[in-house]
Amino acid sequence: MQRDSNTLEVRHAFGILFIAVSIAVGAATVVGEIAFVNKAPLYYYAIIWIASFSLTFGAIFRKSRKMISSIFSRMKNSIQWPTNVKAVNGLCWASPFAVIPLFPHIYHYLILLGIGSGNLSTYLLMKKYSNTDNREQMIVGLISLLAIPIALSIDMTIFISRQDLAILLSRILISMAYGIGGTYAIISKA
Repeated sequence: MQRDSNTLEVRHAFGILFIAVSIAVGAATVVGEIAFVNKAPLYYYAIIWIASFSLTFGAIFRKSRKMISSIFSRMKNSIQWPTNVKAVNGLCWASPFAVIPLFPHIYHYLILLGIGSGNLSTYLLMKKYSNTDNREQMIVGLISLLAIPIALSIDMTIFISRQDLAILLSRILISMAYGIGGTYAIISKA
């Protein structure tokens, strides 16, 4: 697999994207918990999450059209995949999120499952069909999937009476997964 300056540039851009997701999720999680503790109205959570992502992405990407272009160029690789492969990848991403209305009490695990299976599926399919080795995506996927039993065991022992803390933990694990994957992408030279 060829590693040229463009490939490293795209990997670096994805690293920045993943770190932006990590920061936005982490910030929204902390501010959301503060809102929860202070019994804020429900609509505050939407404002918190939208503001967190908007401010983070705006601050990081506002002046870097080249970085945004690099991110889209990597995403375009999947357009050339066979339809059934795109469908499998879409199901890996969407299925866990789609069943949240059926199992709202475990939605934080389903989000970890969706992020984990989606990123891992995309990594494997990009490797096979686009001949790219985006290990940062594999890292995010594996950490997210491994976080499910960790979060479950902690929830069952420590947070059984505090569901808000169990949700906070799963969101922090998501933030960590993206942060670790993003850091890997930025420091990786291969």
